[in-house]
Amino acid sequence: MTVVVVLVLVVLALVLGALSVRMVQQYQRGVVLRFGRLLPQVRQPGLRVMIPIADRMYRVPIQTIVLDVPSQGTITRDNVTIGVDAVVYFRVADPVRAVINVENYLRATSQVAQTSLRSVIGRADLDTLLSDRERINAELRDVIDAPTEDWGIH
Repeated sequence: MTVVVVLVLVVLALVLGALSVRMVQQYQRGVVLRFGRLLPQVRQPGLRVMIPIADRMYRVPIQTIVLDVPSQGTITRDNVTIGVDAVVYFRVADPVRAVINVENYLRATSQVAQTSLRSVIGRADLDTLLSDRERINAELRDVIDAPTEDWGIH
């Protein structure tokens, strides 16, 4: 009887031990919430010990992410309908703000990029779009950076 109890306790300890260890990869940072409250320290790469039921860790990649913006049909200032494709390169600069300040930073960044693309194209005429792409790109970067800075995205 005592052997069975000891065996159950050992198995329970092993299961809890396995549930408490988390791996954070070199290209990630871990943001930990304990019972829904943010812990101030960002978890760096390596093995990290967590409290099994209390802690929830979100792994946030800090690599540059390439986001393909779907083709946007827009009307320019001189009433020409065009389709524009775009690619957005971004990375998470502050993992805590990316987890706390926005629900899904990938989707939110995609939506901001699509909306900004339509807005910037709508303010320019076709000749400007074709001849002054650097200025259009800089304007797009500024418009996209405005809301994403609060999310910890650059």
